[in-house]
Amino acid sequence: MKNSALKGALGALAVVGVALIAKKAAQRKRFIRGVFDEYGIKEKSPFGLADKIREMNEEDYQELKGKFKKEFSSRCCRKDNTFEA
Repeated sequence: MKNSALKGALGALAVVGVALIAKKAAQRKRFIRGVFDEYGIKEKSPFGLADKIREMNEEDYQELKGKFKKEFSSRCCRKDNTFEA
């Protein structure tokens, strides 16, 4: 009985994990679509994005780079500055 309950709990946890990963992937896909629409990129591929970046001036490129850094930055390894000893 104990193993059965443990397997059920682990199964439920796995389902929740997969759902969270799918949600995050959908959010990132929406972000990429928004970037393509905002900058008028017709070819929905990395090559289309690269071509558009080559055509951009420095200011627009820095803005786009900032958007990508904000969206895709890792939150796992940053030092939390709220607690200082």
